[in-house]
Amino acid sequence: MDGNNMVTGSMTLTDNETGKSVELPVLGGTIGPRVIDIRKLYAQTGHFTYDPGFMATASCRSSITYIDGDEGVLLYRGYPIEELADKSDFLEVAYLLLNGELPSAKQKEQFVYDITHHTMVHEQLTTFFRGFRRDAHPMAVLCGVVGALSAFYHDSTDIHDPYQRMVASYRLIAKMPTIAAMAFKYSMGQPFIYPQNSLSYAENFLHMAWAVPCEEYKVNPVLARAMDRIFILHADHEQNASTATVRNAGSSGANPFACIAAGIASLWGPAHGGANEAVLKMLGRIGDKSGIKEFLSHVKDKNDHELLFGFGHRVYKNYDPRAHVLRDSCHEVLDELGIKNEPLLDLAMELEKIALNDDYFIKRKLYPNVDFYSGIILRAMGFPTSMFTVLFAIARTVGWVAQWTEMIEDPDSKIGRPRQLFTGSTSRHYVSVERRA
Repeated sequence: MDGNNMVTGSMTLTDNETGKSVELPVLGGTIGPRVIDIRKLYAQTGHFTYDPGFMATASCRSSITYIDGDEGVLLYRGYPIEELADKSDFLEVAYLLLNGELPSAKQKEQFVYDITHHTMVHEQLTTFFRGFRRDAHPMAVLCGVVGALSAFYHDSTDIHDPYQRMVASYRLIAKMPTIAAMAFKYSMGQPFIYPQNSLSYAENFLHMAWAVPCEEYKVNPVLARAMDRIFILHADHEQNASTATVRNAGSSGANPFACIAAGIASLWGPAHGGANEAVLKMLGRIGDKSGIKEFLSHVKDKNDHELLFGFGHRVYKNYDPRAHVLRDSCHEVLDELGIKNEPLLDLAMELEKIALNDDYFIKRKLYPNVDFYSGIILRAMGFPTSMFTVLFAIARTVGWVAQWTEMIEDPDSKIGRPRQLFTGSTSRHYVSVERRA
């Protein structure tokens, strides 16, 4: 036994040049591929492994989220994402990710109360926002403000104190919608709206985003449910780029607010959290159904740099299970809002139909992913594309803090320090400028 992993066997590696062999343990988790334990490889052989993007490397052990990309499976603590999206709500899922089990009725009531009563932010943060330009991207604002939270809440930055870790986690989950809504309001030149304890997590965010002081705003329950579902589907996704960034930042002992800010920065990339924003921009470039075939010809041309956003996934080699859920939500939202002939939805549906019947995409297993539909839903709700990744960050904060906590509590955790295959100059001596050719 090795920690939580069972040694299921061993593998012998032989260096063809020296003939030297080394036996490495093979570890098995509860489900998923077995892994070769290479922690002693360098000490025993003087060799590193080479794995760009860590596509075949397990950097940690985790019991939070499991993905089977070939089968299109996503489990939160063992529960299929489809069941949670259909039967649960976001804060119940947040409790599950943080604690490993679904809460009892009493536990859920207490957790919802604790999160709800942490949603207000320090009043001085309102002046902090004024340092940003009005046209600043909301993700830039979010990254900066979250990174500054340790200056306002330094009573929860001791990562070795379990209570302070819990308080920091609750604060981040609770305050992220408030900060995101403030970034949105600031970009529009509207006054900030304070959270209301009588509203659910998703309702509260929508109220802070769309309400104005001069009139009453009632949150549409269909839109609130769709937003809650988007939050559930984006809450965690195993060791993706932003989660790995949070873990790597946390491995140095950085405070939790700094770690989550690092995750936000990573999430901003168009290949990660910015993909749903990229989907809308892509559909805008296509224009209408008549432009789909020409667009796809550019995608297929290896000499062209056109990308098909919203299709395919680095992990899923099957239909993204989250996309199934959001496709239904997409139609519910559009029907509720009376959008019968939404050009972008019609274009998206036609693009999906053509791509799913094209041998080029079938052979490459490029199926619609969660970003394909989430962007259309958020646009129908009225959010500008610049806010899409911000909403992703609200949801993913739960997964980040769960993964960060797990990393802190793992006795095998070490500071992240990848190795490299050096291809630069070998040792050489300095030559004075007068003698250089």
